[in-house]
Amino acid sequence: MSKIRVLIADKLSNVGLDWLKKQSDVEIDIKPGLPPAELAKVVGGYDGMIIRSGVKVTAEVLAEPGRLRAVARAGVGVDNVDVPAATAQGVYVLNTPDGNTVSTAELALTLMMSLSRKIASANASLLSGKWDRKRFEGTQLGGKTLGVVGLGRIGRALAKRAEGLEMHVLGFDPFLPAGVTVPGVEILTDLNELCRRSDYISVHTPKSPETASLIGAAQFAVMKPSVRLINAARGGIIDEAELLKALNEGRAAGAGIDVYMKEPPESEVEKALIAHPKVLAIPHLGASTAEAQEQVALEAAEIVVELLRGGKVRNAVNKPVRSS
Repeated sequence: MSKIRVLIADKLSNVGLDWLKKQSDVEIDIKPGLPPAELAKVVGGYDGMIIRSGVKVTAEVLAEPGRLRAVARAGVGVDNVDVPAATAQGVYVLNTPDGNTVSTAELALTLMMSLSRKIASANASLLSGKWDRKRFEGTQLGGKTLGVVGLGRIGRALAKRAEGLEMHVLGFDPFLPAGVTVPGVEILTDLNELCRRSDYISVHTPKSPETASLIGAAQFAVMKPSVRLINAARGGIIDEAELLKALNEGRAAGAGIDVYMKEPPESEVEKALIAHPKVLAIPHLGASTAEAQEQVALEAAEIVVELLRGGKVRNAVNKPVRSS
């Protein structure tokens, strides 16, 4: 019986690689950073492929899938995979939604705290030789209202931590079934009401046509001028142009940004946000902890091998037309 062949197309934690190497029926090739044309030439020779965010699995890459049956993303978002093309070619697309839940929720909370206490600018000032305490008076989180937009795993994890800091938590989720409750969260069905009442707003929805610019002009129009916004989900859920306008006009007090429309950022609006004195911008660090990278690598390895062995299909984001 031939071995299951798995292509590791991105750099992957050794925890995942070591697990794969211990599987007697699995053979792996580690080829990170292949250009799309090269990836397209070799992908058909593998049963499965494991990626992170660096590789773009385009329709061209999947044009001749050969024996390929599954692409596993070591992470949550599958923006770098042409899911409709994979579906049409009979290729499962899997993700690992649990592995970076804690790390991303903690990062969102870190951005909230850092913005409120002006940590980055205070550190830069001290490094420059100044001692300017008055300039960096901040605000506390305790007693404030946090609006969480998107009540999946990460949104709920953030809400739980915010409750521990004695914040009042509001929640809105366009995909949450009616009547569902979340412990410690006041569920709202009107996004504008959440925006009107919140001191902090953190978005945690997937990126889709329904959530693009979910926080836009109408929402900024009702926010408190003291509001601070956090995006550690996907670029474009908060309308970047409207955010920049609100910051410049004093209709928002700050923003913490970890994600962008394109990465690295290319648009003039995003570059202006990164340079803005009221913005704390970082280079997509939500899942960048040792623990998260180990967990998503192991989970991606396990779910793709389980599928290829003919077992249960877990964490599929599509249902292939051809599953043979």
